[in-house]
Amino acid sequence: MTPVLDDAFICDSVPAEVMDQAWAAGWRHFGRHFFRYSTQQATDGSLQTITPLRIDLASCTPTKSQRRVLNKNADLRTEIVPAVIDDELRALFQRHKQRFTHNIPDTLETFLGPDPAQGPCPCRMLRVFDGPRLIAASFYDLGQYSASSIYGIFEPEYSKRSLGIFTMLLEIQHCRTSGLRWLYPGYATREPSLYDYKKQFRSTQYLDWTAGRWLPIQAAGV
Repeated sequence: MTPVLDDAFICDSVPAEVMDQAWAAGWRHFGRHFFRYSTQQATDGSLQTITPLRIDLASCTPTKSQRRVLNKNADLRTEIVPAVIDDELRALFQRHKQRFTHNIPDTLETFLGPDPAQGPCPCRMLRVFDGPRLIAASFYDLGQYSASSIYGIFEPEYSKRSLGIFTMLLEIQHCRTSGLRWLYPGYATREPSLYDYKKQFRSTQYLDWTAGRWLPIQAAGV
């Protein structure tokens, strides 16, 4: 039986090696708010089992469909810079969130805190441009040997470009070339959900809450 977890705490600053340990134990954070939980209620009232995920960067290679996404977006300009929230990003976020019909997020600060440059750990922003126009952005935190994806946004009119997958692939590439071992793409659920795309990356593992260890996601059929 999966243990029921619903833990949280507030912290302003966390050393890089401690962030690695927290992510490995299933913790995530939005700004100063750290949390982990093992179940959630679906829109139909059923109970879903939360499965924290991580990608082994040393052995992760893109699938055929993911290579197509990379090729499709080869004409776009990308950059990685320290995360800063500005009006352009806030406006993009407001357009992005119109895609959702439930669990609609309030603001970008909900995920990043009011000033991601202030911690609790280094936060990076990957921006994607079509000419001069910002069309997508994703945010991820850095530890000593790990990174953790926080959130991604994109222009809805560019949905055919699969920019959410594209930014995740770029995060994987950048973290691997930076010498990191793990990328934590966030939570999914054992049951089918909107987050199943996170399970499609090769070398993905999930945290088995009961066993307290990380297992290959394909072998478990999660």
